[in-house]
Amino acid sequence: MTISANSQLPHLFSQNLESVTNQTGVPIPPLGAELVYTQDGTGRYLTFDWQQSELLGLNPQQLVDDLNDHETFVPVDKAAYLEKIHRVLTSLIPEKVQCWFRHKQELFELELVISPVMPKLGKAATTVLVMGRLIQATVNKKVAKIVSKTPTQIELALRSQQHQKLVNRITRNIRRTLDLDIIWQQTVDSLGKALRLERCIICPYKPSSVKVQVIAEYHQPERKSMRGVEIDVVAEPAFAQALATLEPVVREIHGYNLCPQQKILVVATSYQDQANGLIALSLQDECYPLTESEIELAKEVADQLGTAIAHATLYKELEVARQKAEEASRLKSEFLANVSHEIRTPLNGMIGFLKLILEGMADDPEEQNQFLSEAHHLSIHLLDIVSDILDIAKIEAGKMELDCAPVKLDELFSDVDNFMRPQAQMRNLSFRMKMPVTSDEIVVQGNYQRLLQVMLNLVNNAIKFTQEGGVTVSADIVLKKAKFQEQQFPGMVRVRVADTGIGVSLDKQDKLFQLFSQVDGSRTRQYGGTGLGLAISQKLVEAMGGEVHFYSLGEGLGSTVTFTVPLYQQPVIVSAIESDSDCVF
Repeated sequence: MTISANSQLPHLFSQNLESVTNQTGVPIPPLGAELVYTQDGTGRYLTFDWQQSELLGLNPQQLVDDLNDHETFVPVDKAAYLEKIHRVLTSLIPEKVQCWFRHKQELFELELVISPVMPKLGKAATTVLVMGRLIQATVNKKVAKIVSKTPTQIELALRSQQHQKLVNRITRNIRRTLDLDIIWQQTVDSLGKALRLERCIICPYKPSSVKVQVIAEYHQPERKSMRGVEIDVVAEPAFAQALATLEPVVREIHGYNLCPQQKILVVATSYQDQANGLIALSLQDECYPLTESEIELAKEVADQLGTAIAHATLYKELEVARQKAEEASRLKSEFLANVSHEIRTPLNGMIGFLKLILEGMADDPEEQNQFLSEAHHLSIHLLDIVSDILDIAKIEAGKMELDCAPVKLDELFSDVDNFMRPQAQMRNLSFRMKMPVTSDEIVVQGNYQRLLQVMLNLVNNAIKFTQEGGVTVSADIVLKKAKFQEQQFPGMVRVRVADTGIGVSLDKQDKLFQLFSQVDGSRTRQYGGTGLGLAISQKLVEAMGGEVHFYSLGEGLGSTVTFTVPLYQQPVIVSAIESDSDCVF
């Protein structure tokens, strides 16, 4: 039998076709044979007959004769269409499909039934019979409705089943992990591959943000990646509307090269009615309008993802809080061990010297006075340790209150010199103190006792960690208007304590101002102390409107600590760094 264009062969199958059932057992309803054609497994037309051919500019004979023309009336998604043909040829079971075909610049949506042409016994099927009708077509890029685009019950059931499978797969994947990066990437990959999208992106969102950043993306190879791109949600109506309404939005977007000449679907992910992310995916073509089930799919995926983001974020925050709590607990345990050692050392010394005196072990009054002097020195050291602990307890409890008043800088420097110069001389270190050059008194605003405590802490540390060389304490004035606690000041006094000591490596300097932390926390460290000096000094200076900074180029290269305090009144003559700009502390 010769098969040619307009052959009557397809009519031989029309009566039997009405009784054929699909895999689900649902009878396939008869279609008006408006369009009938046969094809082989490669999609080549063997026959072609369509009542709309002349109206739509098709030449049936040319479709059959021109074997090399692969652009004349072909499926838009050719791979998916050929997959259906191969499935029918393999299973010998008819299938009903709805797909778009392209002819030149026009598009046609068809409702088709693909049936196998039964082969001889022992032979494999190689030909399919396709019968169908036109649903709608685009003519000059305008959609011409031929019949109502109302999906059949079978079509709705199939779409719903496919969508539910996709949602279940995405939900299953994101519930397997609390890693946000994995959740985001798995979601875009699942949506992109299942829906054959050109691009799908996800952007996390915070209510205080005006921009979002593409954190995960699926895109076709020919598309340029958008990962890391920032999108202004205020300037893009689609993103702004999705965030405001928490409903899917379909609009064109012209910026960011997201999907040129295409519409996008944007839907906000949310948790408890609070947006926490955005999903944007390309729509293949205007001829594929979204159905209600597809809109519901987008909303369901967004709801699932929004919940996953919220849970993962909460877990991450809890994990960070747990790690901080464990670190704080470890530091406090280490601190208590160190402090107990620091307290026992002077206590044991005091007890030992006093016991020698009580047991009459002193050879003469001079030696007895020496024992008493040593015990007194140790008691002062013990008092300093207890004072540090009490200060930290007040700071942590928020009970540290300072009464600030004018303080003369020269008196403060004089007291520091009287306390610390003997210690430096005992260690054979040079000790210099430099005041700014001025013929007027320098007066700062602060608490005298606390300023003295800060300077003694800093200078004592400098002397303790310096083996040779010396310590220099200096001050200069910065005429830079400052404001603290609604009070204006003409400038700041900056005090420097520089030493030639052991210094601190760059990677350990962040520990210096941490409570209960020391650069060397081991009990057998060479230098004693509670490790609270710098932390207390920083809190006290900040409470008086200043700042503390530490500088060191590394181990063995010395260190410099600076702190600032507000200048109460501007001196008459001063050598300073002048500035007209304002600064608020």
